[in-house]
Amino acid sequence: MKVVAKPIDMVAWFDKEGVLHPVRFRFHNEDQSDMRVKVDRVITRNIEKLAGNKMIVYNCISEIEGISKQFQLKYELSTCKWILFKI
Repeated sequence: MKVVAKPIDMVAWFDKEGVLHPVRFRFHNEDQSDMRVKVDRVITRNIEKLAGNKMIVYNCISEIEGISKQFQLKYELSTCKWILFKI
């Protein structure tokens, strides 16, 4: 996986216990076109503390352009921002 660290627009939902579940996201390609990706499966969910910032790290699998790819999403708890970290 390659580190890209791009900000993304995310659609997500919370369950009754307050656990966040990503559904789909949108980001800009290198050619500035919008790419929409549905999160097929969340493999792992971990909490990471980097430079004092708590983040929830999601390792996921989805079909992107017809190919099954693994990627990593990060949700920063203090700013409520989503990042496509690795793809």
